[in-house]
Amino acid sequence: GLLMGLIIRYVTKSADVESGTVYECEKLKSGPSTLLINITNQVYEYQYKREISHHNVNGHQGNAMLQKMTFDPSIFFNILLPPIIFHAGYSLKKRHFFRNLGSILTYAFLGTAISCIVIGLIMYGFVKAMVHIGTIKQWEFHFTDCLFFGSLMSATDPVTVLAIFHELNVDTDLYTLLFGESVLNDAVAIVLTQQSSLCSVKARRKAFDAAAFFQSVGNFLGIFAGSFAMGSSYAVVTALISFTHLTKFTKLCEFPMLETGLFFLLSWSAFLSAEAAGLTGIVAVLFCGVTQAHYTYNNLSPDSKMRTKQLFEFMNFLAENVIFCYMGLALFTFQNHIFNPLFIFGALVAVFVARASNIYPLSFLLNLGRKQKIPRNFQHMMMFSGLRGAIAFALAIRDTDSQPKQMMFTTALLIVFFTVWVFGGGTTPMLTWLQI
Repeated sequence: GLLMGLIIRYVTKSADVESGTVYECEKLKSGPSTLLINITNQVYEYQYKREISHHNVNGHQGNAMLQKMTFDPSIFFNILLPPIIFHAGYSLKKRHFFRNLGSILTYAFLGTAISCIVIGLIMYGFVKAMVHIGTIKQWEFHFTDCLFFGSLMSATDPVTVLAIFHELNVDTDLYTLLFGESVLNDAVAIVLTQQSSLCSVKARRKAFDAAAFFQSVGNFLGIFAGSFAMGSSYAVVTALISFTHLTKFTKLCEFPMLETGLFFLLSWSAFLSAEAAGLTGIVAVLFCGVTQAHYTYNNLSPDSKMRTKQLFEFMNFLAENVIFCYMGLALFTFQNHIFNPLFIFGALVAVFVARASNIYPLSFLLNLGRKQKIPRNFQHMMMFSGLRGAIAFALAIRDTDSQPKQMMFTTALLIVFFTVWVFGGGTTPMLTWLQI
């Protein structure tokens, strides 16, 4: 992805030099979403696309190839992400997952909230320092923007670590804790980001609003519960259909292709219905996958059992590879990067401090009630495995309309690269050093 992005960036050239010209509009007091412009009695309609930093204007001259290769978040969230999340739920090792359910929920819910707040507070401190030295303006960044950044950077994605764990047959409890946390954590981070984004919009013209914050917490709980209910309901419906097909009513089990197709479409419908209802499709499709694995899978014909497992495994593999290729492309093809060294350094510090504030205190509290304690070396490995990946990247690129959001995206992308290469690459030596 990086190599292709490099080639596309520097081998292709801008076709339209005129698009880099900036025209002044003194009469406009704000940025309208649509402009009607009269040029010699011909009226043209122009739509708002994004805000461009002054130092990026020349580099933004209509390179059609770069525009085509820029990552579209809607494709990610509606097409690439659902198979990944569904596969995570569908391939769950239920016995180990439910045995560690309390710990997983604690890390996923409480841990993600702690991580979000810690990153938000640390970044707010760095933002204040940047305002003091004149790097950014006071009105550009609010505390709610820092919370937004904290929520998207709280999405851990230990894909590479878990792949190595699976290959080396690492302790099942450690694998389950990390896997369960990362799956639920993704869903929590997505809902948190949506709510903090809404909170950020409301607080754009004023100081942090406590009422809006608590309203967002209530919305978060409501959305999560509604999405859980919808996903589970679709799975139960699919289980009932597949059960009746095995009885005297119909002989659908004799047509495995059709049976697999119905299973797939109903599972995706859980995601689409939740999105249409204003809930979160990712939470719905995750719990749909978990419930399908528990109830529907056993009612399928032998052919469909094999087909569905292979189909979702393949789609998960393909989607993950496409996303990582796109991440590499985005470093060079995204045309509005804002590299701020102090913000990037602050984000790296915040991510590590937040991960430590999440893992160690919660592990201490959980060990007070657990029969099988979480050893210290497991805790160190969980701390080390807090990689940032596809979810953080996609949440950041979903909103790059303003200069602060563009700075957040650039920083998030660099942190994804750093954690995947350094921590992903260092997993095997770390396991050996910790004697796991």
